[in-house]
Amino acid sequence: AHRLGFERPKIAILSAVETVNLKMQSTVDAAILSKMGERGQFGNCLVEGPLALDNAISLEAARNKGILNEVAGAADVLICPDIDSGNILGKSIIYFAKVPAGGILLGAGFPVIMLSRADKKNVRLNSIKLALAAGV
Repeated sequence: AHRLGFERPKIAILSAVETVNLKMQSTVDAAILSKMGERGQFGNCLVEGPLALDNAISLEAARNKGILNEVAGAADVLICPDIDSGNILGKSIIYFAKVPAGGILLGAGFPVIMLSRADKKNVRLNSIKLALAAGV
């Protein structure tokens, strides 16, 4: 996110709910990542989680649920708990919101371009641009 121009990105760690539930691994993972962010282990960014999607992107939804932090309703980055939910979220954004998109996977030591056979040329080009911007 820093390489894409976000000085201090607001990162939402997504789950189905916004409270830690030991029976829901995604909430436990989100809480751990949030604590790591609080300790500065990810550099200059704000990390909050678990957050449900509505709380991450809608300040009104977050306020209605009593969630008051700097990321709620203002997330720059959405981190999904698994590849399934990430794929669904990404395709929802592309097809419902008609947002220019691109996909990369980070954490492998180098960016990995993530494409679907159905991706149009602009998504493929955006993915390449993202990978170059995020290059290690």
